[in-house]
Amino acid sequence: MTRYEKTYHIEILGSFLEIPLGSADGVFDRFLEIPGAIYRGEGLERFLYVRGRRDNKVLLVAHADTYWDREYGPDPGPTNEISIENGEIRAVNGNFGLGADDRAGCAMLWLLKDLGHSLLVTNGEEHGQTGSSWLMDDNKDIAEEINNDHQFVIEFDRRNGGDFKCYDVGTDEFRSYVAKKTGYAEPDRKATTDIVTLCREIAGVNLSVGYHNEHKSQEYLNIAQWEHTLNVVKEWLSEPNIDKFNLSFEQEFVC
Repeated sequence: MTRYEKTYHIEILGSFLEIPLGSADGVFDRFLEIPGAIYRGEGLERFLYVRGRRDNKVLLVAHADTYWDREYGPDPGPTNEISIENGEIRAVNGNFGLGADDRAGCAMLWLLKDLGHSLLVTNGEEHGQTGSSWLMDDNKDIAEEINNDHQFVIEFDRRNGGDFKCYDVGTDEFRSYVAKKTGYAEPDRKATTDIVTLCREIAGVNLSVGYHNEHKSQEYLNIAQWEHTLNVVKEWLSEPNIDKFNLSFEQEFVC
């Protein structure tokens, strides 16, 4: 990776982290610049979908809302000033966190958008997968396309720098595949995120994007960890042949 590429990556990351925490509008406006983007819904029940052009495509997912979205409580205001020091990014305003959960994931999608895979930006993840649940319940065409036309799903919404989690939507074979491709480990199968809602017939994984202390004013992002995931996934998803991983009947039922 050249110095120019590294600088560009950090500029894109910073531009997403600077979007005001209290609204997902700025994130959706950014992705609406992509030709062919499908945007539906309002409030927490909305999503944006960009159909990939590859035959063996993967669905890449991130959520636009933050823990401090005004839909959940007080509005943090119209700006989100950040500082970069010693390889970490933090929010300057001490009353709220950085919002790297999940603006760091949104930046990841933006930087991977030219690989030919599908993109899905959801809303309301911090409020119980509201947007992805609405997608699956009220947008059957997209719900079916997600599970029929993709090899698997990768979400970028995990803390730390070397984790992956499949929750209830991964087979043993898929977990081994992810571990081999990333070098990451699955600490447990607890909790939930959008892939648990989205994956009904195909497997899904949530990857670390380098944020720490999420949902706290002390939240920060480790740039090297974020960029490592970006580079690992870019190499992985640039492969000409990508296998499909279906779920068993039991896993589909749990999902």
